[in-house]
Amino acid sequence: MTTKATRHFLSLLDCSADELAAIIARALELKASPVNDNFRGKVLGMVFDKSSTRTRISFEAGMAQMGGNAIFLSSRDTQLGRGEPIEDSARVMSSMLDIIMVRTFAHASIEQFARYSSVPVINALTDAYHPCQLLADMMTFAEKRGSISGKTVAYVGDGNNMCQSYINAARQFNFQLQLACPEGFRPADKLVSNNADRVVLCSGPREAAQGADLVVTDTWTSMGQEEEKEKRLQAFSGYEVNHELMSNAANDAIFMHCLPAYRGLEVSADLLEDESISVVWDEAENRLHAQKALMEFLLS
Repeated sequence: MTTKATRHFLSLLDCSADELAAIIARALELKASPVNDNFRGKVLGMVFDKSSTRTRISFEAGMAQMGGNAIFLSSRDTQLGRGEPIEDSARVMSSMLDIIMVRTFAHASIEQFARYSSVPVINALTDAYHPCQLLADMMTFAEKRGSISGKTVAYVGDGNNMCQSYINAARQFNFQLQLACPEGFRPADKLVSNNADRVVLCSGPREAAQGADLVVTDTWTSMGQEEEKEKRLQAFSGYEVNHELMSNAANDAIFMHCLPAYRGLEVSADLLEDESISVVWDEAENRLHAQKALMEFLLS
């Protein structure tokens, strides 16, 4: 079993607000000076049940930039994919690795993996949360507009792992969150009620965007939901984030999307490409620097 000294990062709530602020500050430092030997001799194991572009590249490149190594492990290449118990794989992998990231479906699976891992485990996305993306988003806002504390954020779209991570972020980074999610596609009721002082469920996108300093959306159909695509396209009609919707936000509001983006669905093509508002390309790059800072924190 894992010891009390082992720190994991399965959601933003696994760190204190002060620790998260320190990770963001360190990420900005690492972006300015990205190459060092701080991970020399360290090996990251990357366990993927879901495909990825940004997650794989950012973790592998991050380890390389800081002198470490990374091993890519897909479910097709390991005994996990053939039914080995999660606890057995966690024990063995953690005996040979210094840190492990897991990208999977059920959040309960990564929780079980972490319970039996003797080294830090990072949630690189589950169906419930995507905390690494939130580190990048918070870093990007700090880089572009300064502290997000006391600001207003609008999330427009599916009440998915990104939405639920934004609820945790509102608590940890001290901002107001205005949600617009269609009926039947809202985040977990308990998560909303537990953060009622920070989170408001709005009647629609226009109300959510009102006065927002940051407007965020995500794809309407995530991995594993492809059979629901037509149903979702109907449910999310009118939820496109575009220049008209952004006109309800603050004058200097910015737009984020964790990507991949589907132009003409959740975001208009011209807004996505409008670099005076859209910061999605910096947001994507910042996954690299935020995760380096996170790994440095966990390994220390």
